[in-house]
Amino acid sequence: MTKLSGWNATLCVLAAGTAALLASPAFALDKVTFGTNWLAEPEHGGFYQAVADGTYEKYGLDVTIIQGGPQAANQALLLADKINFYMQGNLLGTFSAAEQGVPVVEVAAIFQKDPQVLIAHPNVGIEKFEDLTKLPTIFMGKDGFATYFQWMKATWPAFKDEQYKPYTFNPAPFLADKQSAQQGYITSEPFAIEKEGGIKPELFLLADAGFSTPATLIEAKQDYVAANKDLVQRFVDASIIGWYNYLYGDNKAANDLIKKDNPEMTDGQIDFSITMMQQYGIVESGATDEGGIGCFTDAAVKDFYGKMVEAKVVKADLDLSKVYDTSFVCKKVGMDLKK
Repeated sequence: MTKLSGWNATLCVLAAGTAALLASPAFALDKVTFGTNWLAEPEHGGFYQAVADGTYEKYGLDVTIIQGGPQAANQALLLADKINFYMQGNLLGTFSAAEQGVPVVEVAAIFQKDPQVLIAHPNVGIEKFEDLTKLPTIFMGKDGFATYFQWMKATWPAFKDEQYKPYTFNPAPFLADKQSAQQGYITSEPFAIEKEGGIKPELFLLADAGFSTPATLIEAKQDYVAANKDLVQRFVDASIIGWYNYLYGDNKAANDLIKKDNPEMTDGQIDFSITMMQQYGIVESGATDEGGIGCFTDAAVKDFYGKMVEAKVVKADLDLSKVYDTSFVCKKVGMDLKK
């Protein structure tokens, strides 16, 4: 047997020690729970991708996704410290937190554009956003009426409260009335309308008309972020990489996880949603050109806040300093994965 030199012996001892450390509990993955705000869908695809392809694990995280839905209360679970991160819809939730003193903070904005869209019939003279003022009926939910419709009226005074009719998440009333529009997500409802109504509707994305909130925000409690900055950065970075891989790589395993959580999701809906996210720049546009997916800026927050104050949707003079933090994003993470 060849005798080890002193140097080689030292190397072996160090290697053995390192292996022991890596196998010790100190190097166990950090457990993280992330609650979405709706049933599993392609609009959550990058997060599922980071679970499916091991990206979270590479960043030292063991992530469990808890899907939202009509009966879910994931934001309440966040406030009760039962989950670590929550998917906030858009900045209106952030402004509400500031107004009510809810101790949350947004650390990333996965969507540059809110997917909210107004849908009209083709060939009825509705060709641009302001043409929607001509329609006697717009089906929308009460939250939409209280928020973006107030902004629409402030921007185009020809919009009137009389146009509002409640939206019941059923396209039948819209399909039956060519002189109507309805709300929806550009990634979802148009697919159902094309399938059920046999028409290709006119689509008017609120974001492209100036409703400039980023969306699909990663939210956490303020004290959790302050105490776990490294973990938060790893979760944000891994989620961003998950989104690049979902949009530009092999996303089959992620879609399988989505369908497992939400068995009603179809391959046709998934393909449609991804196409629309890419076509309309939902994930990638604006700030992502320089900073990458997840980027949002002080200027973007202040711009949208000013619009909502002008429309009397939110109060003036809110202190927003604690409810968003842009320091975790705009670092070009994952941009090399774009194909």
